[in-house]
Amino acid sequence: MAKLLYITAHPLDELASNSMAAGKAFLESYKENHSSDEIKHIDLFKEDIPMIDKDVLTGWGKLRNGDTLTNEEQQKVDRLSAILDEFLSADKYVFVSPMWNLSFPPVLKAYIDAISIAGKTFKYTAEGPQGLLTDKKVLHIQSRGGFYSEGPAAEMESGDRYLKTIMSFLGVPSYETVIIEGHNAEPERTEEIKAASLAEAREMSKNF
Repeated sequence: MAKLLYITAHPLDELASNSMAAGKAFLESYKENHSSDEIKHIDLFKEDIPMIDKDVLTGWGKLRNGDTLTNEEQQKVDRLSAILDEFLSADKYVFVSPMWNLSFPPVLKAYIDAISIAGKTFKYTAEGPQGLLTDKKVLHIQSRGGFYSEGPAAEMESGDRYLKTIMSFLGVPSYETVIIEGHNAEPERTEEIKAASLAEAREMSKNF
């Protein structure tokens, strides 16, 4: 039995969001094809994801020195530890996000910061940083209103490219995508584009 974290970074549901609709199609099919797996949905817009701020940095420093943390420092540090522990407990990750301003919603960056911790998901070596998540796999489902897969626009898209880069940095050997794009650029093809993405997501679930 494997554990899947289904991580959504979208404030809307599948009725209003193409990425969430594809995510739901993936999840329903995944349950059919992997009925014994454990699935946990993490809605980043509903979770407490502390920013790495002064309290966190000071708290981490105090922990290293054996000093007493303030209540606020302790709460934030404990919450970040819980997020990391939950992430490490899983075998597979599905990230669902829209493209916002060429990237993704800031709550997803806060989550990535929470799980990118030296000694836990990567380590420093004499040869440089080394990822520790060598037995995990990732799927990113992303919607884009325009076309960003090819040509000059491909260099502008930084959300999926960043997620792929950071997952590689953390040692994840398998990174796949379902990209929904062009529905705003070509509104007459919206339903066609959406239907194709749902089919792709269902197919992807079978061997994920």
